[in-house]
Formats: sequence, C-alpha cells, structure tokens
Amino acid sequence: MALRWHSRNRNGVLYLSKLYVVGIGPGNYEEMTLRAVRALEQCQVIVGYTVYVDLVKRHFPDKEFLTTPMRQEVERCRLAFSQAAAGKDTAMICSGDAGVYGMGGVILEIGVDYPQVPVEIVPGVTAALSGGAVLGAPLMHDFAVISLSDLMTPWAQIEARLEAAAKADFSICLYNPSSKKRGDYLQKACEALLKYRSEDTVCGTVSNIGREGECRKLYTLKELKQVQTDMFTTVFVGNSETKIINGDMVTPRGYQIEGKK
Repeated sequence: MALRWHSRNRNGVLYLSKLYVVGIGPGNYEEMTLRAVRALEQCQVIVGYTVYVDLVKRHFPDKEFLTTPMRQEVERCRLAFSQAAAGKDTAMICSGDAGVYGMGGVILEIGVDYPQVPVEIVPGVTAALSGGAVLGAPLMHDFAVISLSDLMTPWAQIEARLEAAAKADFSICLYNPSSKKRGDYLQKACEALLKYRSEDTVCGTVSNIGREGECRKLYTLKELKQVQTDMFTTVFVGNSETKIINGDMVTPRGYQIEGKK
C-alpha cells in the first residue's frame, strides 16, 4: 500500500511533517545545541533508545515518547518514519552527534522507502569533543576515532585500523571500549597500539560524560591495558608529543610559545 503524503497547516502555510535526527550531546541539557533544543521543541514525537529518552524526558514533558531497547536500531528508525509519515513532526534522538556512530546514516538509508518524509540532520557534541574537554586538550592535532565494538565491524579490521593510527602517530579516541561480552577488548586494543607506541604514552578515560557520576582518569598506555571500562566510557590515547600539564592531558599543536621553558 502506498504511503500518503501528509501536510499540515501552520499559520496559513502548508508544510510537510519532518523527521529530525538530533544529536543530543553527552547527556546534560546545557550541552545540547540551541538548534537541537529548538528541533525537539518543534516535534510532537521523540523516538530513541530508552537510555537517551530518559536523559531528555523531563526537559520536554509535553512530548510523546517512543522507545526501543538496544539492538533494535532499524526498527527504531522505521518507527520514527512511520510517525512522520502519519503527519507528526518527529525527532529521532542520538547521544553525542547523530552522524558519529549514531542514527544519521541509518535514517538516510531507510529514507529511500519514505520519499515523502523530509529529513533534517541536527548535529550534536560527540564524546570525542565533550570528553576531550573534560581531560584538557588531547585532540589538538590530527586524530582518529575508532569504535572497538565488533557488532558491525570484524575485529581484524578494527585491529588493523588501530595499528595504522598508532603507526601514523595520530592521537586516538576509542568509543565502545568494552562491554559485558567484550571485557578484554580494551586490553587487546592496547596490545595493538603498543606495537608502535611507547608504554609511557599519555592516555585518559572519561566516564559518564556530562552526566551524574562523570569521572576522568589519566594513565600511561601500559597502565591503560589493565583498566576495566564500560560502554559509557570514552578512551583517549595521546600521540608521541602528548603530555600532562597541570593535571590536564594536552597534545601540542606546534605553536612556538615565547618564554616557554
């Protein structure tokens, strides 16, 4: 059955119901962008993973919220499209940025089945940036972002990317460092990095970025290999120039600073 093209009248102007894909940042309302807040205020329905919906629910009490659990991303996206196709402005929310391990790409892929629904991607602050700010300035120079989750990418490919980034001396930000089923993946990642990096490489972790219980810690790469993390932790591995300055993790950009000792 063909889907109908829904439009509504607002202030005398006909417009199509839209699907917004909104990056909500690390979780704290104050760290959402103004554009993200305005998009959510515009929508009648907010769809998301249960944990993310719980982060925003109290700030938008008049909205209809629809959730799905983990591992039901495709179903969640189709649910959002069905709401927009039915004539409701709808937001699909993602933590961090919608285009960095979020739902932005999935929505655009599925969107070919819903040509009557306009889609707008609303960027947010991803964990590499918000977590980096908590640690100091670890990503001041070229850097790579790598997810250690092998649900979508084979471990052999992840390992190859880790080694390539380490060999090229990138600062590295690791998402999804471990889970109950992947308890040793950060250890395996450190072993791959140590093929090209010194054991004394400055590293850091930030847990629960922008949420209750936020915690940052600094390590050497040798120490990081023994650290237990979870899916709510972001890991930072410095390059060969990264250092600790007054307790902050800093990767120099290369500026010549007069009077510097």
